[in-house]
Amino acid sequence: MLKGFADDYLDALCVTVPPLPEVTGRLASYDGLLMEAVGLSVPVGTLCRVGSGAGAIEAEVIGFRSGRTLMMNLGGPAPLLPDAPVKPVGGPGEAQVGAALLGRVVDGAGRPIDNQGPIRGAKSWPIAGRHQNPLDRGRVLEPLDVGVRAINGLLTVGKGQRIGIMAGSGVGKSVLLGMIVRSVKADVVVVGLIGERSREVTDFLETKISGEARARSVVVAVPANHSPVLRIRGAMRATAIAEGFRAEGKNVLLILDSLTRVAHAGREIGLALGEPASARGYPPSAIAMLPNLIERAGVDAHSGGSITAIYTVLADGDDGSDPVVDSARSILDGHIVLSRALAERAVYPAIDIGPSVSRVMTDIADKPHVRAARVLRRHLATYEENRDLILMGAYRGGADPAIDKALACHPAIMDYIRQDEDEAIPIEAAVAELTGVFGDA
Repeated sequence: MLKGFADDYLDALCVTVPPLPEVTGRLASYDGLLMEAVGLSVPVGTLCRVGSGAGAIEAEVIGFRSGRTLMMNLGGPAPLLPDAPVKPVGGPGEAQVGAALLGRVVDGAGRPIDNQGPIRGAKSWPIAGRHQNPLDRGRVLEPLDVGVRAINGLLTVGKGQRIGIMAGSGVGKSVLLGMIVRSVKADVVVVGLIGERSREVTDFLETKISGEARARSVVVAVPANHSPVLRIRGAMRATAIAEGFRAEGKNVLLILDSLTRVAHAGREIGLALGEPASARGYPPSAIAMLPNLIERAGVDAHSGGSITAIYTVLADGDDGSDPVVDSARSILDGHIVLSRALAERAVYPAIDIGPSVSRVMTDIADKPHVRAARVLRRHLATYEENRDLILMGAYRGGADPAIDKALACHPAIMDYIRQDEDEAIPIEAAVAELTGVFGDA
């Protein structure tokens, strides 16, 4: 009897299950970047393999048009033929996060590119982040020591603040970022190098983030020659990695260099989809993408962790009215403007104190500190307003006490702003020097 029961049970296990149908489309159009497939119905964001064999490439679904699925190439040129098979291989919904990534360098797809083998033991986190109730966002109440005297003293950054570094090309953004990475008092540093030159990626790793800083850092590198989809995914992946550490209660510094290149990638995708261009050629979707990315940083009231985010914003032609600059300025909690004129006078870091601002400084700095910073700003503004008169020799001493005071203080102001690249000034020393010189003025 038992034998008969066992035979029936084994027969039941051998029931043939019909295989699920395989979803496959065909390539109908390809112009080197944008692809169109027919016979394929998958959601936006799905990853697909196009072609077969060694010549196959990966593409991501970005939209639909006239019954066709639009995809964007994630790699380089490929020898694809008409009617090449298109197979969905999964969605880009998860990012690897956690301590397993410390010291590692990954690309926009999360693959390690540092020749240190695969990443093991990592956790998963939604690459687009998790929706957060605004009431779950904590206030910025503690200062963050970044090691740069001018920032610590005059533009004090708080844990959980989002701040932008705005400048034209070649004014010293990367040097300033390197100074911050080496000196910042944060548990983890996540760096997203998005849309930069490949040479700058290697230079940043070997000079700006070497030694002890490398052991507590994660780098997501997506150079300018990569697909615009990968550039956007690289920025989202870097933010997701920072969110994973914040959920563990850590204080994270997220550096995204640069936010402008992310907007450029959004512009390429939007124009490829036929979206109408608006200001400076940017379609609305490219600018609307920035708040979704920036708002993911901040303080988590539940875990106690924070993401202090620094975004570099390239002002093309030193134009402060660029759409990306203007949009970022309205979203961020402060901005640091770098001046080409100061850089030409060998003042480094070339921080233009006048137009720069930290919107949380009054919440995290004591009153003597804030008063001294305002005194320095007032003297600097008075000097700059009368700079032409002073340099021409048209101003006579004693005619205006405010100008006389500004003239007397100007060398001390310039000495306060200047700092060597390999020098780190703790926030306590920066504040003490500021209040000692300008506290009684």
